[in-house]
Amino acid sequence: LLSEIKLEKELLPVGREISGVVLEVGRKVTFFQPDDEVVGILPLDSEESGLCEVILVHEHYLVRKPEKVCWVEAAGAVRDGVRAYTALHYLSQVSPGKTVLVMDGASPFGTIAIQLAQHRGAKVISTAYSLEDKQYLERLRPPVARVIDVSNGKIDVAESCLEETGGLGVDIVIDAGVKLYSAEDESTSKSRLLPHKHDIITLLGVGGHWITTEKNLQLDPPDSHSLFLKGATVSFLNDEIWNLSNLQQGKYLYILLMIPILEDIMEKLSRSIFRPQLDEPIPLYEAKVSMEIVQKNQARKRQVIQF
Repeated sequence: LLSEIKLEKELLPVGREISGVVLEVGRKVTFFQPDDEVVGILPLDSEESGLCEVILVHEHYLVRKPEKVCWVEAAGAVRDGVRAYTALHYLSQVSPGKTVLVMDGASPFGTIAIQLAQHRGAKVISTAYSLEDKQYLERLRPPVARVIDVSNGKIDVAESCLEETGGLGVDIVIDAGVKLYSAEDESTSKSRLLPHKHDIITLLGVGGHWITTEKNLQLDPPDSHSLFLKGATVSFLNDEIWNLSNLQQGKYLYILLMIPILEDIMEKLSRSIFRPQLDEPIPLYEAKVSMEIVQKNQARKRQVIQF
């Protein structure tokens, strides 16, 4: 992403979601004082890494951490919270009575997206990639309307969604990737569990919103025609959009839009509306091992380094 926006760097700081205590403030700082407990996301062009005991960060990238929220939850939920808000508020305007399909709902992001959709009064359907995922989703409270277990590859997601909605289709779909080609072209075991793009289009209702994480999505003329007939939209979920806008337009957009999102995420954490999927806190000396697990997509819960 950095190379695509011509921001190539020799060293890439990791651990951009942070929570901690303010030690000192500059003379122009107005939002915070020493000893304030804060949480935030470091910008894309930051030279600082969150994996440091002390970092220098602009006040515009931080918000206050509620006293009831622990450090690990604050740092572990802030990124998924931003993604969920971007998908369900800015890209699709979820509201009471809407039906939302969250693919891979047992993932850290899927969990927060389900909880936000339910809090806004939507009916939620989710897919599970394993028996453990299915059992986890069935234990969620408030309950998910329907859990579609796709682990054996025999369940038709589109058919299940149409059945659940009385043939009307779902209003909002948040995918976790889609098949772009035929089954024989898919290499990994996980990709075989993903729905085909045609399935997503089929299960969308009139005026539906498809929020995709597939940056290389290719729609053929028949796909576009089907979306046209339904008056449906396709939006791309890039959770770095706030930081990209910040790079282009200064901090105004970030202050106006991003800070209220972060504050609302913390407020929902403090009220237990958001209950994030977190692994046990990891000590700093295990950070490299944790990073390797994340890079191999082997982490099913958020990894949080704790000092």
